[in-house]
Amino acid sequence: MPPTLADLALVDTNVLIYALFPGAPQHVAARALLDRAVEEGAGLCVSLTIVSEFLSVVTDPRRVTSPRSPEEAAQTVEKILALPGMTLIPIPPDAIERLLALVRAYRVTGASLFDFQIIATMLGNGLTRVYTYNRSDFEKVHEIDVLTP
Repeated sequence: MPPTLADLALVDTNVLIYALFPGAPQHVAARALLDRAVEEGAGLCVSLTIVSEFLSVVTDPRRVTSPRSPEEAAQTVEKILALPGMTLIPIPPDAIERLLALVRAYRVTGASLFDFQIIATMLGNGLTRVYTYNRSDFEKVHEIDVLTP
């Protein structure tokens, strides 16, 4: 039986990026996590925000040493989304209300807003687990379990 949305764990942008770049110290563990998604029922997922951040970073020569072309980056996303154990979670109808509630509750400012957009999407889909190397981005939110690959 495939996992329900609530059973899924979100894969943060940085994990996808490290899985793509063999020179990263986190590559082996990130790749191993992503490789689990070749099996149906792996219980991994991404969101539109994660995909957008991934495309932004991997095509930017200021952020990576070997930037991908837009076409290469798009093909990589298509391959990730085609994995049997990977799910693209929807943007929940109440995402903006959840985001604003989180902004108020956690006094969110600046670039942290994008992480809280991810959190609002997670919570709106009933998800509570995220794989990330940026633990501090998520640990302050008590509704989230932060995992490192």
